[in-house]
Amino acid sequence: MENKKIILFDGVCNLCNNSVQFVIKRDKKDIFRYAALQSEIGQELVNQRHIDASKVDSIILIEPGVAYYTKSDAALEIAQDLGGLWKLSAIFTWIPTSIRNSIYDFVAKNRYKWFGKQDACMIPTPELKAKFLD
Repeated sequence: MENKKIILFDGVCNLCNNSVQFVIKRDKKDIFRYAALQSEIGQELVNQRHIDASKVDSIILIEPGVAYYTKSDAALEIAQDLGGLWKLSAIFTWIPTSIRNSIYDFVAKNRYKWFGKQDACMIPTPELKAKFLD
């Protein structure tokens, strides 16, 4: 886990699970580790950083040390780390955070209705298990 960035995500959200799978496939430099917000480690990481999970319930990016990003900032930071054409997502940082987060919150609020919800958190395949925190 040392020097790895941690993506905390809503483990029962289909959109979130698909997004994690998307990042895993493109994480050629093995930058990220993953944990569901609902998991024990997810809750521990959130509490250590005094993050109000009731205000951020879909994605948090934790960088080594104490830095963390939420909502649209987290999504843009993750895209930057994927490299290649994903670096072009930096252009969206020019949009004020309040506007980006309003759009993000709208999608997050409707994600279960639009993309569905699972009964339990995703269980990674044996090949991917090492990328997920216990």
